[in-house]
Amino acid sequence: MTLQATDAVGNSAEPSPRLAESSISNDVGFLLAKLHAAGSVLNNAALAEFGLKERSYSVLALACGDLGPTQRELADFLSLDPSQIVALIDELEQRGLVERKAGVSDRRQKLVAATAEGRKVHAAAQKAAKAAEARHLGMLTTQEVASLRSILRKAVWAETP
Repeated sequence: MTLQATDAVGNSAEPSPRLAESSISNDVGFLLAKLHAAGSVLNNAALAEFGLKERSYSVLALACGDLGPTQRELADFLSLDPSQIVALIDELEQRGLVERKAGVSDRRQKLVAATAEGRKVHAAAQKAAKAAEARHLGMLTTQEVASLRSILRKAVWAETP
């Protein structure tokens, strides 16, 4: 998998093969950062036609589930500041894709749920994001993709396979 670097204005640039031989290219933190950067570019390109970016898509995807996440849970899960979550939800709410509801046990909590339109947009955006992911990971076998997913989940949530 070759990760594309981008310059300050987002133009693609080939990574230097000479620098790829440096010791940092075996550093897990560095590789994860490179993978995240490449994944963000990939996701944002795939989601652009839906007026979404990686972060707003993540909020919408979680709002489409049956878990009824609170704003606080979204912030914690997505590792974002609560003010960032509020801005993302405000944007999605203005577009009619999500709505805030009072919590059942604590009315001060704000649950975030997708609207029918939000579910429709999410389904189409998810399809585009999965297709982009499949193209990007096309050099890996199905088993390698499953292993990558399992290893990343284990590293993030200390899950056992």
